[in-house]
This record gives sequence, structure tokens and C-alpha cells, in this order.
Amino acid sequence: MTGETTTAVELETPAPGTAVLRLNRPRRLNAIDEVMLGELTETCARLAADAETRVVVLTGAGRGFCSGLDVRDFGPSLPEASAPAIDRLRFQERMAGLPGALRALPQPVIAAVNGPAVGGGMALCLAADLRVCAASATFANAAIQLGLSGAEMGMSYYLPRIVGLTVAADWMLTGRTVTAHEAHHAGLVSAVVEDDRLLEHALDLAARIAGHSALGVQLTKRALQANTDAPSFAAALEIENRNQLITHATDEAAAERAKWAGRA
Repeated sequence: MTGETTTAVELETPAPGTAVLRLNRPRRLNAIDEVMLGELTETCARLAADAETRVVVLTGAGRGFCSGLDVRDFGPSLPEASAPAIDRLRFQERMAGLPGALRALPQPVIAAVNGPAVGGGMALCLAADLRVCAASATFANAAIQLGLSGAEMGMSYYLPRIVGLTVAADWMLTGRTVTAHEAHHAGLVSAVVEDDRLLEHALDLAARIAGHSALGVQLTKRALQANTDAPSFAAALEIENRNQLITHATDEAAAERAKWAGRA
């Protein structure tokens, strides 16, 4: 996929098989407005159909990852509190579709969190398969501080599965800001790096993943997602056994087995 620029989302291909998806409203800390909502949804649909892209790195332009919903400048489709409940529900469902679109991508998604990830921004981060962050990164579920539920955009599903129920309850019920160090300690991110090395680190991870069989990587992602909610160990094994059978019969797997046999 060739590099291109849109109004609120940038898409680049810095290396074969790796796409960088950059939220691009730096003056508003990449807050989600109507344009970004539409462009991010459309871009995810295009990436899902792109066989050349093996890994997606999600990050933000400027000094922030994403500060959540742009209440001030979202656009005319943002319903007022007095709007009919059905209209407000439809809007909430559109917003909740963003992390769902990221999770549904066949390619693994690496969130490179380069600053504040607040509200909807934190939800986007949680929907990624891997998360790394800069030392200056912070995380917050701010909705509860606005009199709203702290559970939105899949947060109550993703967060307890990543950091555990007690830590998730702490963060979601208080709405407090979580530092990069605390996020790492809790397991939200796998690494904290210096700000100027964040994208380099994320691209290194992406290159390692992109170097593996595309089918093997995608089936691993699917197994992780499915088995997080597996009803039993036996059900999880069924998925794993099926995936191994499928990948074992590919030309890529045969070539890799030949390489390893040559090293013996």
C-alpha cells in the first residue's frame, strides 16, 4: 500500500508489510471529530482488505495519542443531551465501532502511545493487540469525571482482561490518570521507551511480526482473541489444533521447516 495523507488520518508504509496509521489532529491532541471518525472507519476497512499489509502500527501526531471525543468541535452529528435517546444511542454505537474495527483487523495492531490516551483514545489503545508507550504517555478513562459511565467503547470488556478486574475497577471508577510506569507495571503495555525512540521500537516489533507467515500470524491473533473467552481448556485446544493443521499444510511452513532442518 502506498503512503497517502487524509485530513484527520495519515497512512504510511515505512517498510514492506508494515503500515503506520497516524491520528492527525495534533492541535487538538488528536481528539476524535466527525471527520476522524469517518476516515478511521474507512481506513480500517481498506486495511482489512489489503493483503500486502501484515502489521499495523497505530500512533498519534504531535505530543498526544488521542484525547478522546472532541466535544467542542465534533460537528453537527453530535447529539445534544436533550436529543431523543435513539439518536444518542446511534451516535454511541458509531463511536464504539472504532475499537471494534481495530480489533476486527486480520493484521495484528501495535498501539504506540506517544502521549495522553484519554477516554476514546484509551479505548483505541485497548483494542490493539500489543501496546508500547513513551515515557511521557498517560492513560485515563475520563468519562466518569463528566458524570457519565466509565464503561464505554468496550473499555469494561478489554481492560479487566488486560490488567485484571481489581486494577480495572480502580482506574475506571476513579477516572484518575495512570502514568507510563504504572501502566507497564500493571501489564497494559509491554514496554516503556524514551519518547524519541517510540516509533522505532514499534516498527522493530512490527518487522519481527511481519517476517513470519502472514497466515500463522493472523491465526495466532484469532486464537488469542477467541481463547480469551474460551468456555473451557478443551474448547481452546480445538481452536489451536485446527489452526496448526491449517498452517502445517502451507508452502511457507514447509520452507521454514526446511530451514530449521538445515541448521540441525
